[in-house]
Amino acid sequence: MSDALEIPGWKHVYSGKVRDLYVPADTPDGESAERMLVVASDRVSAFDVVLSPGIPGKGELLTTLSLWWFDQLAGADGGERVPNHLASEEIPAEVAGRAMIVRSLDMLPVECVVRGYLTGSGWAEYVESGTVCGIPLPEGLQNGDRLPEPIYTPAYKAPMGEHDENISYAQTVDLVGEERAAALRDRSLEIYRRAAAAAEAKGLILADTKFEFGLDDDGVLRLADEVLTSDSSRYWDAASWKTGTTPAERMASFDKQIVRDWLAANWDKQGEPPSLPAEIVERTVARYRELLERMTA
Repeated sequence: MSDALEIPGWKHVYSGKVRDLYVPADTPDGESAERMLVVASDRVSAFDVVLSPGIPGKGELLTTLSLWWFDQLAGADGGERVPNHLASEEIPAEVAGRAMIVRSLDMLPVECVVRGYLTGSGWAEYVESGTVCGIPLPEGLQNGDRLPEPIYTPAYKAPMGEHDENISYAQTVDLVGEERAAALRDRSLEIYRRAAAAAEAKGLILADTKFEFGLDDDGVLRLADEVLTSDSSRYWDAASWKTGTTPAERMASFDKQIVRDWLAANWDKQGEPPSLPAEIVERTVARYRELLERMTA
């Protein structure tokens, strides 16, 4: 899976589905480091498997968008500053443009999902039970509809190698305590609303997204991981949503939905997944690039 590089001054310690993690080379084995180098690869995953080939330039495109959002949320958009995990340090030349140096945090085991529109697994559950992650919704909604209000639907971040699972708000209280659970919910909804307004101003819809948070040594809650990228969010074209008559037309996406849709139609989730066709790769990177250009213009 890993295509991790040798980077002078840094030691590779872990590779996830799409990112590689390094610590300073002088960090003793088994000890935590004060800072880490997180490198976004061009690997792409769907349905919890890594696919081939990768998406050329994906790591740089997503890192650039994530850094732009971190800057906006740190006050560049005029809103309240959201503390994040970025460290002020020069990125090694070997991974310039697709890496972040971040402070180590005590990561909280909650994936903070906010949904503003009905789609994906939420739509499937709604069709069956009229709920999304157990939250009752009004009758008569269609795939792609805007929800009356954004909803917070957390998930438990399972240990490495296991699948995350949706949990109730009460379960987040059990995991992290009442005060911290409320802070995660309120901060996530606040960020979503700010980001959705910014996207709307650029003719885009932020349908849903997920955040991760951790605590620094002083107990400050910090936004971590990636933020509001094409891999962690669903973005749609607002004009298509208004005029489309089918779900596919309404939800013209700027994320890896192109990959998901092709894989769902061409793989039964048994054995090794097929290689992605060149056309799917090209369409996906074009959508990633268009999203970055439209958001940051």
